[in-house]
Amino acid sequence: MLFRNLMSMDVEESIRANPLDGVVLLGGCDKTTPALLMGAASADIPAILVTGGPQLKGNWRGEELGSCTDCRRYHTELRAGSITEEQWAELQNSIVRSPGHCMVMGTASTMASMGESLGIALPGNAAIPAVDSRRAQLAEASGRQIMAAVEQDLRPSKIMTQEAFENAIRTLHALGGSTNAIIHLTAIAGRLGIELPLTLFDELSRTTPFILNLKPSGEFLMEDFFYAGGLPALLSELRPLLHMDAMTVTGRTLGENVSGTINHNPDLIRSLDEPLNSEGGLAVVYGSLAPSGAVIKPTAASPDLLTHRGRALVFDDHDDMEHRIDVPDLDVNPEDVLVMRNAGPQGGPGMPEWGFLPLPKKLLQRGIRDMVRLSDARMSGTAFGTVVVHVTPESASGSPLAAVRDGDIIELDVANRRLDLMVDEREVQRRLAEVPPQKPHFTRGYGAMYSQHVMQADKGCDFDFLRAEELG
Repeated sequence: MLFRNLMSMDVEESIRANPLDGVVLLGGCDKTTPALLMGAASADIPAILVTGGPQLKGNWRGEELGSCTDCRRYHTELRAGSITEEQWAELQNSIVRSPGHCMVMGTASTMASMGESLGIALPGNAAIPAVDSRRAQLAEASGRQIMAAVEQDLRPSKIMTQEAFENAIRTLHALGGSTNAIIHLTAIAGRLGIELPLTLFDELSRTTPFILNLKPSGEFLMEDFFYAGGLPALLSELRPLLHMDAMTVTGRTLGENVSGTINHNPDLIRSLDEPLNSEGGLAVVYGSLAPSGAVIKPTAASPDLLTHRGRALVFDDHDDMEHRIDVPDLDVNPEDVLVMRNAGPQGGPGMPEWGFLPLPKKLLQRGIRDMVRLSDARMSGTAFGTVVVHVTPESASGSPLAAVRDGDIIELDVANRRLDLMVDEREVQRRLAEVPPQKPHFTRGYGAMYSQHVMQADKGCDFDFLRAEELG
């Protein structure tokens, strides 16, 4: 994330510096897709997105695997002593069997789906496997379509509208998509002068059922999703909830694009009448510990932990966590809440994907596989568990997260969208007064510019001077 904004600037300047009438955006993993869309939105000439596509399914000893959800699951078993180093090496050789990005609903698959639901990519782009011949066919069709888009002057600002972003947010919730998509969609929209507050994400989550049975929140993988009909089939199921008259890069509306689509696997793509969950895949919580909000993926969490009260075990940063998490005499119980700070946009720096905190080995050996964890970091879209991320404001800014101490009681209530530190406000302020100011990570170059201009997670972590003028 430290360099997503730099890439977006490179994309914008490359477009502006050349006599281009239109541009094909070639992306793939995680940050590349949003960076491309941010830069293209700022340049605002006709553009079309083509992503590289997901890997084929992995298979180890007869079990279908997805990177890197199952990498994480089995690495946990390795740390617990449930599998051997030899088995771990064998699994690693089995899980990535083709080119492509992760084949679960991680950030790469999520952002490819966001591009398609926004209307800036051709129908089918999200799910066609990287090595399938139809991926090359889609790329060729995109090359032809950008010529038509230029003729019709279909600019990003005409496609990625408020209604299109609402379609993407509902799609995100229906997919059980990556928490990172909230940051990326907010940043892309900001380049076009569109505000996407966290309250909107949560409002749409309350009214959008989760319907995609795909890891890490379900059972299937992206290859299966493609065979079931891909994103067009899911969008067709969501038809009553979407703005189907939204214009797309095809020159037709979203409704026209998905007309006649068939869902070939109703167990994978559920209907609105028989969802996996009545609410969407992501939720936003607020409270004394997250005044501006924090994000959790309830569909990948342990249901019994979504309402929880426990004492805090605090790590001051990632290094502190790595040094202490497996110390044999660590004072930790399964009911505790693991807290890590100094991992946000400023504190990380760059808001790394550190939010999937490892469980202490002493608890893994007792059979514990989930705990409430929270931080101002991000987490990989392939990750799972009861993990609260994007705590905003971040601790490096002197927020309540910086005041949490070992033994403090933290309450999480996802149903009521609350995350609270059960410490008197006066005591919180007293502690914050004792926190020394953070030393800058950078004193020159891009890093210094990043530190001076990056915004918080609820604003998409974009640079303040790159947002559209109407948003300031």
